[in-house]
Amino acid sequence: MFSHVPLLGWLLGAAIAVSLEHFLGTSLALALGLPKIPVLFGFVIMLKKPVLIPGAILYVLLIYFLSIGVTARLSASPANRLAAKLLSLPPWFSVAVHLGLLYATLHMWSGMSAYRVITLKLTLIAVMVTLSLNVINGYMGEFSCSHPGFMALGAYGASVFTVVLFVNDRLFGPSLLPAALAPFMFPVALIVGGMVAALGALAIAIPSFKTRGDYLAIISLAFMFIVKSMIENLEVVGGPRGLSSQPDCANLPTVFLWTVACVWIINNFVRSTLGKALNAVRDEETAASAMTVNTRRTKMVAFLFGAFWAGVAGGLFAHVLRYVNPSTFGIQKLAEVLAMVYFGGLNSVYGSIVGAVGLSLLSEALRPLEILKWIIIPLLLILLMIFRPTGLIAFKEFNVKNLIAPKQKREEEM
Repeated sequence: MFSHVPLLGWLLGAAIAVSLEHFLGTSLALALGLPKIPVLFGFVIMLKKPVLIPGAILYVLLIYFLSIGVTARLSASPANRLAAKLLSLPPWFSVAVHLGLLYATLHMWSGMSAYRVITLKLTLIAVMVTLSLNVINGYMGEFSCSHPGFMALGAYGASVFTVVLFVNDRLFGPSLLPAALAPFMFPVALIVGGMVAALGALAIAIPSFKTRGDYLAIISLAFMFIVKSMIENLEVVGGPRGLSSQPDCANLPTVFLWTVACVWIINNFVRSTLGKALNAVRDEETAASAMTVNTRRTKMVAFLFGAFWAGVAGGLFAHVLRYVNPSTFGIQKLAEVLAMVYFGGLNSVYGSIVGAVGLSLLSEALRPLEILKWIIIPLLLILLMIFRPTGLIAFKEFNVKNLIAPKQKREEEM
């Protein structure tokens, strides 16, 4: 029924749905007995007040499922024609149209609540972290536990850069440059954070990749604790109290563009010659070495590449919250990131996106349950590992051209 609907049709349906919620959401919510518009698809309201479950379900069905389904179905033919016309133009133009429609939808959806904005930003950052870890744990086939440490280095590296230059701070004194320049220099700050994380990754890569087996997991776990302990004892960056006063540079367009860049660059990396060499090393290192692949160099490049993007994500994370604390980057953060990678699926850009978005929203939806949340989510992961051990979407290539192509041929076949 919906197999011939192109991505453009689904995006149009989502845009119509959030537009309806913007104009009619409050009236519909009150008519259904809800105190306000559900901020997260009704889950929070249903868990806080079970008596409102029927109204919340009906709201989500009317605003989202019905409007998206009807719009996608009715617009299938014109959307296919438009997708075909866009595909005849330079590829970047078609991608830009799809991304523009996606951003417009996310912007309208999040614009109705500050809670939605922060949730969306953190979810996009989670996509970046999950993708960067999948490069190491999935495509390279090693098991790394160091990503919270890389995020911490990136968060503090970017924060020190922006606070020293643009903020009058009690720790670093008067700013060196006008605060108005902060948004223009923010990309440089994120790259600095990524480079600091990559340099930290060298401390792991040099000793680890001279050996084989589980040594990387042990060394990377130790690295995470070393970084956390080091920051806690550095009073120059606030010690255990953390570092605050980051300039407000990480708005939604900025986070969205960096996430898009991360997905695009990592997808190109894993599909490149180096990415194929990485898969060969993962499958059989001895055979890859016999086929002239420099296995140690390949692994080091991939490890530093993954660490760089984790550092960039950490820099965004610090500027979204405008506060960073070393306790944030501990075992719980490691468990969250690993869960997202293995939930979505290894060796898959699709899987990383689905895993990060799915678990981030699930974690927020279950927040009213407090401690029970940390029982339900691990149980779901255990069931997933039993019935689908490779994850939801593993070993699937992310092909942008196929994603944005029209689905008219399928309709003719039916």
